[in-house]
Amino acid sequence: MSGRARLTVCAAAASIMAACSLLPLATPTGWILQAAFLVTLQSCVGALARRVPLARPLTVLAQALVSLLILTMMFVSKQAVGGILPGPKAFVGLGDRLSDGLRDVSQFAIPAPVTPGIRLLLVAGVLVIALAVDALAVTYGSAAPAGLPLLALYSVASGLAGSGSRWLWFLIAAAGYLLLLLAEGRDRLSRWGRVFGGGPPSTGWAGASGTRSEGSVVAPVRTGRRIGAMALGIALIAPAVLPSLGSGLLDPAGTGTGPGFGGANSSSVNPVVALQDNLNQPTNREVLTYRTNAPSTTDMYLRIVALDKFDGTQWRSSERPVTAIPEVFPAPAGLGPEVKTTEVVTSVAADGDYAQSWLPLPYPVEKLTVDGRWRFDKEGRTVVGDRKQTTKGVKYKVKSLLVQPTAAQLATAPDPAAAFKQEYTQIPDTLPEVVSRTALEVTRGAANPYEQAVALQKYFHSGDFRYSTQVRSGTGVDAIANFLRDKQGFCVHFAFTMAAMARTLHIPARVAVGFAPGNGPRSDGSVSVGLQDAHAWPELYFEGVGWTRFEPTPSRGTAPSYTVDQPTSPGGGPVVPEPGKSAAPSVGASASASCSVKDKALGDCTPVGQDTGSGPTDTGISAGRLAGIALAVLLVIGVPLLPLLWRRRERSRRLGGGHGLAEGARTLAAWRELVDTAWDYGILPDDSETPRRATARLVREGELDEAAARAAGQVAAAVEQVLYSPRPRPVAGLAADVHQVRAGLHRTAGRRGRLRAVLLPRSAARVIWRLSEQWSVTTRRWSAVVRRAADAVRRPSRQAS
Repeated sequence: MSGRARLTVCAAAASIMAACSLLPLATPTGWILQAAFLVTLQSCVGALARRVPLARPLTVLAQALVSLLILTMMFVSKQAVGGILPGPKAFVGLGDRLSDGLRDVSQFAIPAPVTPGIRLLLVAGVLVIALAVDALAVTYGSAAPAGLPLLALYSVASGLAGSGSRWLWFLIAAAGYLLLLLAEGRDRLSRWGRVFGGGPPSTGWAGASGTRSEGSVVAPVRTGRRIGAMALGIALIAPAVLPSLGSGLLDPAGTGTGPGFGGANSSSVNPVVALQDNLNQPTNREVLTYRTNAPSTTDMYLRIVALDKFDGTQWRSSERPVTAIPEVFPAPAGLGPEVKTTEVVTSVAADGDYAQSWLPLPYPVEKLTVDGRWRFDKEGRTVVGDRKQTTKGVKYKVKSLLVQPTAAQLATAPDPAAAFKQEYTQIPDTLPEVVSRTALEVTRGAANPYEQAVALQKYFHSGDFRYSTQVRSGTGVDAIANFLRDKQGFCVHFAFTMAAMARTLHIPARVAVGFAPGNGPRSDGSVSVGLQDAHAWPELYFEGVGWTRFEPTPSRGTAPSYTVDQPTSPGGGPVVPEPGKSAAPSVGASASASCSVKDKALGDCTPVGQDTGSGPTDTGISAGRLAGIALAVLLVIGVPLLPLLWRRRERSRRLGGGHGLAEGARTLAAWRELVDTAWDYGILPDDSETPRRATARLVREGELDEAAARAAGQVAAAVEQVLYSPRPRPVAGLAADVHQVRAGLHRTAGRRGRLRAVLLPRSAARVIWRLSEQWSVTTRRWSAVVRRAADAVRRPSRQAS
């Protein structure tokens, strides 16, 4: 393989290895195979263009054009001319996909689902980085600057992932960059040849046989490897000692502009995806507390965001302008005066570690008192932080309405306005037929939209569905179809599936995400809301009542009173609970009226995440986290000491007596140590000089005193005897002479020079040279083995012919 071909392969490998640092950001991880294929194809195009040869800018342009063609075929082939050529419609399609991807990453927590938009961002991003690396390292022949795009890719991934395994991805990316530097060194060496100046050895200083000198080097290779070694060292230390990047594209801390909710010390919860993570937390860590004058906390659902757009891939919030928080909120949409309402006042306090951009509120709010930079979304009646305002430690007071419609009012609700109904009943063309077919079967015999909605809720409570937080989250058409087939999932699946089914029945529907009522009241009158209370539920619209909550998820929350049959007392009136018995749910949820007999028999009505203790407890640092911290400390302390430790080992080996070595070998080892010691203090070795001249230059540039100069001369004289005398006489005390020279150099060097010589000795570059030479030897041996094997295969075929 030629040097240029080897460099091309290593540039592609370095880009793919750096791209592996993006793997924790999205799941599933199959996109990396697509990216690797495209990077390989792009590199092959570059290799062919350079072989033609094309001008350097034309080579880069050819790679970019081929990459664009492949991306067009992969992502917008239907809009492309002939399915390949990117025309105006294809560019518009790619722009839309990129916009969708940017919107998706602002809404999903890490790891985000690989939606088409996110897939395009990942694959195209890796391709752009790989093009930059190939152009710098191969086309323009400068591998060291190619580390900048690789470092940018790793830095973005590391800052966003925020996981304890970042060191692993760094090692993979750093190995790729080092491989690229070594390949460039070999390429330069093959084109320019060796020059004198202290380069890598083949068999030692003059070798055992005295055929070669230690130190012939190629100056460009030496410079590039120095830069690479320093860059790798700094990059290895920096991620371990510096805090991770702040808010970013995916905003793992939940402080971005997208609708997410979570704590700084736990997995952030997104309205859809990462909600599952909090439901699976080992403890129900408290994130909110509230006090309310509501007669019961059963209906105190705290909404964060309403998701009303369904594009087949996900449910999301409509993009509408937000305004300043009004003094008095406008009347809720669709709520008529005939419906009974009760004013409720609630005081809420967010935990100091709970930071997300949406404010949890009961629905519908009439008045809000809160400090900070908050904005109001009129349509969804939600409040969102402005300019990175979050809920961290925020306290606020809410006046809201407890809406209590009757079944009769919902059953006789007139049709909403046509435009409104059309907006909130839109379904994607890709929605599987099983959704609408199931909805029609379940609601057969229902006389009105209200009875259809109740039938849908009862269908999910029938006992055929099982609540499980171990099912992969998702709200797209495939996730809904899988949920109806497998009949197991958690609140995300129940809520979004019921909303989609309601829309197929032409009932306006959306999904609210927030918290179930929580655990309480406690002895002080407060109610605790924890991470495991994260919940999603559908809201259906009825004219005259407005957006109305339903609860399809079994064993979570409580079904509203207007959706369940009302039992009557012997006198004909409604059953009144006995004094002292609370209807409030426990942590996560209680076994409610919506829990079926079958669910109770199976034990599925047990509250999810119920804390049997007095409250949330701290489980301390996990073993994995402790191991990660220990490894980070080891890297911070150990990596900077590696050159120092290697140098001390080499000095001890060379001057330790060399048991079993010939006298000449021990003398040459002492000379090598003397040369490297001078190199550590800034006196570069020069193989073109005789030992006597090299020693004279060492004494002059090192400003050695008389004793140190005499010691250096004794070592040089001993080396000359070994090299030139037919019968060299043994010389004792060479190790002491080398130590004396080192002490003299140490005295005359400045403070910075002394520290550099001890902590970052220049002669440590020989490690990289040895690795490079060993790599060359290994590749030559394997090439020979492969050639012999190929010849052995071809020889019988030729004989047979």
